[in-house]
Amino acid sequence: VASVAVAPTGNTDDTESQVNEYLLARFQQDDDAFRLVNMSSISDAMSTVTGTLSLLLGGIAAISLLVGGIGIMNIMLVSVTERTKEIGIRKAIGAGKRSIMTQFLIEALMVSLMGCILGLALSWLILEIVTIIAKTITFSMSLGVVALAVGFASAIGLIFGLYPANKAANKHPIEALRYEG
Repeated sequence: VASVAVAPTGNTDDTESQVNEYLLARFQQDDDAFRLVNMSSISDAMSTVTGTLSLLLGGIAAISLLVGGIGIMNIMLVSVTERTKEIGIRKAIGAGKRSIMTQFLIEALMVSLMGCILGLALSWLILEIVTIIAKTITFSMSLGVVALAVGFASAIGLIFGLYPANKAANKHPIEALRYEG
């Protein structure tokens, strides 16, 4: 077993063909006497696999965010329905659409961020357990990942909280006060 290294400025394909020509001459054109493995082709294959896995995980994450957002929207719609009288009272004493919408958007944001904090805590716990089990490898959560998670959770909470907040803000005060839920 022998290995050949290419200079940082060299071309691996050219080097591979030169080594192949040399070995063919050395072994009288018997290409069964040796085997060449170009590590750049293995690296390219690994890059393709990694790219495919990234797309797959990204798709799973997108579906999870969509399902979570729909869950938040449903929770907030139930909250709006259950608190119809409260909305009517607030509107009757002078609360505007903006203040009611802001209240429900903040609530949707808080629900989303509580889920985010729970997910981050669970992730951290799993990383700690895996670090203890692996012993030689240390796993940690980067601050950038935490910031990205909080950003996405906030965006999902606000986007999926818009419809329920708008529904609450547009309730007619007299109809809301008459509501028997």
